[in-house]
Amino acid sequence: MLRCSLLLALCLAIAGNAISRSSFSGEYGGGGGKRFSHSGNQLDGPITALRVRVNWLFIVGLQVRYGSQWSDYVGGSWGDLEEIFLHPGESVVQVSGKYKLYLRRLVFTTDRGRHFSFGKDTGTSFNAAPLHPGTVLRYLSGRAGAVIDALGFHWDAYPGHCLRCQPGAGLGAGAGGSTGP
Repeated sequence: MLRCSLLLALCLAIAGNAISRSSFSGEYGGGGGKRFSHSGNQLDGPITALRVRVNWLFIVGLQVRYGSQWSDYVGGSWGDLEEIFLHPGESVVQVSGKYKLYLRRLVFTTDRGRHFSFGKDTGTSFNAAPLHPGTVLRYLSGRAGAVIDALGFHWDAYPGHCLRCQPGAGLGAGAGGSTGP
C-alpha cells in the first residue's frame, strides 16, 4: 500500500511539472489550397534551415529543415528559391508578414536578432509570436497549392533531446533529407 501511495505521489509530482507551454499563431492567409502540417517533422529536431520560393507577388513555396532532415516541399514551382541556415542552437522566435488571398511576405526573426525577409511588402499585416517566454517555433502548418495560401505557426520549448537527431549532423549545406525542388 505504501508503494502505491509513493508511486501515485511521484506521478502527480511529474504531471504537475509537465505543464504544456505550447501555443499556436494563425492561420494567416486565404482560404484555398490543400492542408499540410509538419507536426511529425519536429521529431527530427529543431528548425535548422528554411527554403522559401518567391515571385514578384507571392510566397510560392517553402521547405523547412528539422535537424538534418528536410520536410516535403509545399507550394508551386515558379519563382526564385532562397535558402537560409540558422546557427547551431539558434531558433525562430517571431514571424511577421503580409497576406491578401495568398501569403505575400514572411519575415523570420531569431533569438540572436537576425531577420530573414522574403516576398513583397503589400497586404494585411500579421505578427506571430509564442504566448510563453522561452518557447520557439517548432513547426509549420497551413494550406498550399500553386502558392502558399496560408500559414500557421506552432510554438513550444526548444527540444532538449531528439530521438531521431544525430549530434552535429546537418549543420552545413546539403546535409541529409530530400534536396527539395
